[in-house]
Parts: sequence; C-alpha cells; structure tokens
Amino acid sequence: MSLVNPGSVSAAPKPMTPLQEFWHYFKRNKGAVIGLVYVVLMFFIAIFANVIAPHAPADQFRDALLHPPVWQDGGSWKFILGTDDVGRDILSRLMYGARLSLLVGCLVVVLSLILGVIFGLIAGYVGGVADATIMRLVDIMLALPSLLLALVLVAIFGPSIVNASIALTFVALPHYIRLTRAAVMVEVNRDYVTASNVAGAGAIRQMFVNILPNCLAPLIVQASLGFSNAILDMAALGFLGMGAQPPTPEWGTMLSDVLQYAQSAWWVVTFPGVAILLTVLAFNLMGDGLRDALDPKLKQ
Repeated sequence: MSLVNPGSVSAAPKPMTPLQEFWHYFKRNKGAVIGLVYVVLMFFIAIFANVIAPHAPADQFRDALLHPPVWQDGGSWKFILGTDDVGRDILSRLMYGARLSLLVGCLVVVLSLILGVIFGLIAGYVGGVADATIMRLVDIMLALPSLLLALVLVAIFGPSIVNASIALTFVALPHYIRLTRAAVMVEVNRDYVTASNVAGAGAIRQMFVNILPNCLAPLIVQASLGFSNAILDMAALGFLGMGAQPPTPEWGTMLSDVLQYAQSAWWVVTFPGVAILLTVLAFNLMGDGLRDALDPKLKQ
C-alpha cells in the first residue's frame, strides 16, 4: 500500500470573490487601468484643490498678464502653466475647474441614472399604456439634438451652472430609460420573477429588489460613459456662455474667455482643452474596461 505525500497534492484553487473576478478582467485592459488612475488623480486634485493649488483661482497678478509657461522664455516657476489675459494662474484655475467639472458630472449622472432607472423599470415591468407613453416621450427627446435641447432649456431658465446641470440631466435621461427598459424586458420572464410572483411579491419588490440588481451591469457602463459626456457637454455650454459664468473656474468658460488670444498666447487655450480631452478620454477608457469586466459575453 503506497502512501501519498499530502504536500505533493496541489490544492484546488480558491474561487475568486466577485470583486477579485471583476479586477481580474478589468486589469487585462491596460487602457482602462490608465484611465482609472487618471480619474482617481483628478478626483484627488479636485478634492484637495485648495491645498495643492499654488494660487487662488480669482487672484489677479496685474504685472504678469499673459505670462508664458515656465519652459518658455520669460516663464517662471511662480506660474508653471502661465497666466491668462487678466493675470490669473492657469494651473490653479485648472485644478479648481476639475472640482466643478467632476461635481457636475457626478450630479448629472446620479440624477439621470436614478430617474432613468425608475421610468425604465415602470416601462419595462408595467408595460401597456405606461410603457407606450414613456417611450414616445423618450423618442421625441432623442429626435432632438442633445446639445441644442440643453441650450434651449438653459436659455429658458437662465444661464447658470445649476440650470446647465439640470438641462444635461434631462438630456441624458432617455438613454438610461431605454437601457433599463430593455434589460427589464429580458429579466421579467425569467423563472425567478415567476417564482416571486407565485410567492406573492408585489410590483415594487419585483422591480427594485428582484429585477434591478440583475440590470445593473449595463447601467454602470453607461454611467461611466455618461460621465464623460456630461463633462464634455458642460464644457460646450460654458464655451457658449450658457454654463458657468465668469469668473467661475470652469474649463469651457476658460476657453471662451481667452479665445481671442489663441494665436498670440497659445497656452491659455491649449491647457483647458487638453484637460477636457484627457478627462473625457480617461472616462471612456474606464468605461470600456467596465464593459469588459461586467459583460459575461466578453469574459470568454
């Protein structure tokens, strides 16, 4: 009778927790990891802008108008990225602008996600007249150009950062409604929903407790992509003078204020534009990684 050394038998690998499984698939997308690092860095800068920014965003240095960046002739370390036409430090305004842009992105995504999930659940689960009414309104909203619709709403209520956020929430709403409705219609005929109906579960419990958790994966991906759209649209509204009003440090408004100096002082338009570009790109890359990690079809 042979004895088997217990140490020679390899133990079966432990099953991964849901969080470990998510990170396993997410980190395979290197672009998504880079996007995540950049987003975390931007949130850190936004939260601690008043600590790490070299100057206050509204401070004007009248002896340093259109001061060039530090690496150009005449630049200084006091103004690393230079100053604008009234002597405000561009780096400081970019840091404070990140706070405003990310706050607006969070506000727009959270509000549109909550409202979109509620109306999408009603349309997909209740059906009938409620479904037809909601989806026809959604079709009308989708037939209008999103930025034009936001401009009309801001023009009605008045240009401000709050009204622009509400307008962008309204514009983003149809996408979440349609996505939630489609996911609910897939889940509503599943066996676990039928069993819950037999057990006496009410409509509210069915929608928010049983069905909604199984519809979250595509909604999370859409929210990450909607974040970048909100930042981009807010920058567009600010550029058109319908968003944040001067002297509020917002990236789109920073571009609009100094457009006439685009040729003579390239840094005043380049750095806000690059900040918008990199932030939107980072959220899009992170959204791709979330899709890879949360979509079962892409885990094969």
